[in-house]
Parts: sequence; C-alpha cells; structure tokens
Amino acid sequence: MSTQHPIIAVTGSSGAGTTTVKRALEHIFYRDGYNAAVIEGDSFHRYDRAEMKVAMAEASKEHRNLSHFGADANRFDLLEELFRSYSETGGGKKRYYIHSDEEAAELNARLGTNLDPGQFTPWEDIPDGTDLLFYEGLHGMVVTEEHDVAQHVDLGVGVVPIVNLEWIQKIHRDNLERGYSAEAIVDTIMRRMPDYITTIVPQFTLTDINFQRVSTVDTSNPFIARDIPTPDESFVIIRFQDPKKFDIDFPYLLSMIHDSIMTRRNSMIVPGGKMGYAMEIILAPIIERMMEQCCR
Repeated sequence: MSTQHPIIAVTGSSGAGTTTVKRALEHIFYRDGYNAAVIEGDSFHRYDRAEMKVAMAEASKEHRNLSHFGADANRFDLLEELFRSYSETGGGKKRYYIHSDEEAAELNARLGTNLDPGQFTPWEDIPDGTDLLFYEGLHGMVVTEEHDVAQHVDLGVGVVPIVNLEWIQKIHRDNLERGYSAEAIVDTIMRRMPDYITTIVPQFTLTDINFQRVSTVDTSNPFIARDIPTPDESFVIIRFQDPKKFDIDFPYLLSMIHDSIMTRRNSMIVPGGKMGYAMEIILAPIIERMMEQCCR
C-alpha cells in the first residue's frame, strides 16, 4: 500500500455491476480533478481469444479445468508487479485487450497497429503524472500461494450479486449480445465454477467494501428466467469490513440515501435503484481523504 501513489481495485465478474462502480468513480475523478491510470483486468489474461480456444481444447483433452477466473489463464505475476511498481514509483506497464471493432479502430489509430478484437495491444508505460491507479476486473484483490496482489491495494471494492442473479445476467448477455447457445453458456458456467470458488470468492473477504445486489423476484431457476431483474426489483447490501478504517458516518449515509437501513453494525441496505448514487456518496469522501494524505 502507498500513501503517495494510491491504488483502487474494483473486483467482480463481468455483468456483476462493476460498470456501475466504474461510472461512479469516474464521476468522482472528474468532479475532483483526479487523473487516474485506468487498468482493465482483461489485459492481464494469459491468452488472447484465439490462443484461449486452443488452450481450452488442450485442457479438455487432459481433463484439466481452464477458465478466465483461474490462475492458469492469467498473469498474476505481471499484475502484482504493476501494483508494486505503481505504489512505489507511480509508474508501470499496461496494455489493452480489444473487445470490439470500435475499440480496435480507436486503439489502432492511436498506436499505429493493425489489431483485431480478441487481441492484446503492445505493452506501454503508464503516462507520467497520474494521481492514482484504478483497476477494474476479476482479480484486483487476488491472493495465491505465489502472488499477493491485494497487499498493494489502498481501497478494495467488491461487486458481487447473489450467484443466481449473476448467472441470469451472464446468460442474457452471452445469448443476446454474443449469440451463444444455452448449452454453451451452461458449459462455461460449469467450467468456471471451481476457479470461481477458489480464486474469485475469497477476494470478497479481503475487500474494504462489498456491494451485493439481491433480487426481490424469483431467480430460483436462472436458466429459464426471461428477464434480468431490474434495479427497482432488487436491493443492495453494502458491507464495510472495518468502518473505522474510513470513518464511515452511518447516520449521514442513512439520511442521504432514502429508504436505506442498517442490518448489522457494519452493513446497510439500499434500494437497487440507488446503487450508483450510494457508491458516489460512500466512495467520494474516502477517495478525497486518501488523496489529501498523499499530497501532504
């Protein structure tokens, strides 16, 4: 951890709600004038899209499990090195994983490359003069026998819906946006489950704040659900690992977030539609205090 070069890590699987946190943090950075080095977790995958297909086929033949959730498909060593380097010097190496044709066109124009979706850009230096590092992805708080990424993080935020809701979101996204069959999506969920249990879930014990979305409609069979529950059909449990660490003012939060309640001394519930607003109300003073300390 570093008071001079803070690191914020938002951890959660795709579709879990990390985009909402990212948007809330971007609003805070913009309003307060912070220049953040943004790091996407996908950029630390070990394989590009074509290589991953080959590696998965080989793993299947050998009766091994391989998924983007686990260590074998990621470069935790490089992620740990980036966090260590940034915390000490404010610098490090980053790259991008290209998700779409639009991203490919933008990055190719900037970098002078000719890359396609599913490929990585070359490694490049984080620009000088950034105020903090903001990571969003699967492994911002990961700890294994070989690597400890979490030790370098100043503020860890977990975003994790209840598992059936997470599956519904994945099924709908992969089917509607990517055209995957129901059978292929279920196969992916099953293949990822061991890594989800051993690598993803333990991170939410280490995060400083967790936002867990819980639906108020029936999600008992996510594989037949026709719709994703809306924000207004859900509530969000917010758990603070140690409220004293960030001087959390619960009476203030309860007065600012309508219909919020306390459920434990370190947990509160807010309406699902207020999730983004609650994130800004909670995270803004924490980040502002963090930046004040680093600039003394």
